[in-house]
Amino acid sequence: MTRGPIIAIDGPAGAGKSTVARHLAQHFGLLYLETGAMYRAFALKAILGDYDFDDAPSLERLAHDTEVILSPDRAGNRIFLDGEDVTERIRDSDVTQGASRVSVHPAIRAWLVDLQRDLGREGGVVMEGRDIGTVVFPDADVKVFLDASPEARSLRRYEQNSSATTTPTAHTNHSTVADALHQRDERDRNRANSPLRPAPDAIVIDSTTLTLDQVLTQIENLVRPLFPKKETAQ
Repeated sequence: MTRGPIIAIDGPAGAGKSTVARHLAQHFGLLYLETGAMYRAFALKAILGDYDFDDAPSLERLAHDTEVILSPDRAGNRIFLDGEDVTERIRDSDVTQGASRVSVHPAIRAWLVDLQRDLGREGGVVMEGRDIGTVVFPDADVKVFLDASPEARSLRRYEQNSSATTTPTAHTNHSTVADALHQRDERDRNRANSPLRPAPDAIVIDSTTLTLDQVLTQIENLVRPLFPKKETAQ
């Protein structure tokens, strides 16, 4: 059987990957798969069990006793940890930072990459993350590396966090957000296994000075040739 198209959207935190990937999935009638949610779910398991994020052997044993399910539909993704829906909890700041720390361990990445390949093996997906075009699906039909300056990304994340809460918390402080983003960038770009970088054949788009509509138009034009015989969904 011929698989459907696979669209890979990679890039650092705050670059706009989720917004772009969700739009593309809706526009072209594809499934949206947010791979970072799987790392977040495992980080939550480690937090609940009071595991040390730097203790690789213990985390590997924990992974053998963990079920992470990403359930995609046209509206988005639900994430289940050992049968429990944790979609909302994994958006909290402690889980966000934990996900970046557990993701540096090769055994954890290998386990979740296998799950991600299973999810996307039939194609018809827009998959976003940090190593989709380099590791998970190096044969993806379209590979985009979406980037922006650290200043632009931290401001976007700050505004996103502020709009999502009604009470002042540490994660809505701009300097705190910028510092957390910097630490995450350092871990993602410098880890030994699957470091964050564009695939050699990826289209790199720097969205620092672009509007969302400009970014979407560029990427839609890359994807549209994959659907030459039918009208795309609006």
